[in-house]
Amino acid sequence: MKAIGYLKSLDISHQDSLIDIDLPTPTPTGRDLLVKIDAISVNPVDTKVRVRAQPENGEHKVLGWDAVGEVIDAGDQAQFYQKGDKVWYAGDITRPGTNSEYHLVDERIVGRKPESISNAEAAAFPLTAITAWELLFDRLGFEQSTSADNAGRQQLLIVGAAGGVGSILVQLAAQLTDAVIIGTASRPESQAWVKELGADYVIDHRKPLSEELKRIGIDSVTHVASLNATEQHYDEIVESLAPQGKLALIDDPQSPLDIMKLKMKSISLHWEFMYTRSMFNTDDIEKQRDLLNSVADLIDTGRIKTTLGEHYGQINADNLKRAHANLESGRAIGKIVLEGF
Repeated sequence: MKAIGYLKSLDISHQDSLIDIDLPTPTPTGRDLLVKIDAISVNPVDTKVRVRAQPENGEHKVLGWDAVGEVIDAGDQAQFYQKGDKVWYAGDITRPGTNSEYHLVDERIVGRKPESISNAEAAAFPLTAITAWELLFDRLGFEQSTSADNAGRQQLLIVGAAGGVGSILVQLAAQLTDAVIIGTASRPESQAWVKELGADYVIDHRKPLSEELKRIGIDSVTHVASLNATEQHYDEIVESLAPQGKLALIDDPQSPLDIMKLKMKSISLHWEFMYTRSMFNTDDIEKQRDLLNSVADLIDTGRIKTTLGEHYGQINADNLKRAHANLESGRAIGKIVLEGF
């Protein structure tokens, strides 16, 4: 089968940073599905792993996690899917990735592809949707409710609301909770985008968050989702959180966070890493399948919109190198998708 991999961690400008290769087609066993890949998207995690993870035993390392495809075979213990089913998922960071014609994945972290959107549009969703859903409901502890009786009792500040995870998180919070949603964005076009997605307010994270909140009449918030540059905003986040509030983050702070600053307000700190369930085969691993199916329902009923940014053409080394370079530049807008071999 065709695949794209690397033998050594190199700068993306190097001709061998990602190369076209041929690998044996794997055979599914147990609860694995063998999926024929139709479309993938490229995420910051792809670039981070390429730089940090050296291949072992002289074998090519294949990256890629977001995928949409068709089940063509299944292991003898598979229960949920059969040949011909269209599926989507974000994979397992401990296993070979989706930058290949065929891919093995545990069915418990696989959902049904939404019927109302294309393969390319669907490929933009899984990783960010899983991250946003787990952050909102599993880490921050929101309950799914849109009761008028509870409206406004909780306030969610989303730092970096215009990004990949933020764009889904705003929509999920707006559709499934009764919280007041405050998103941060710095440019007029990104502020308009966050508002369009369902945020009640949009503030500028280039200014002190506590002052921006007071400008819109909010003294404090009960929950904060910090999606990027947490170390830059940390003091303002602590200042803005109400006593007994909750802070959840997904990024990799460049400097250590002083958790003692959380003590006086009894603020709780939560990490969200969407690969935890698959890495450790947790007892609740099937929740990823369930939530992907829930997101598919939201898409098919028109309540959630895609965050597809650019389509880079076929899945090959040259196009993947362009995608990695764009992500590393920090100029990417929306998700980068590739389709077909």
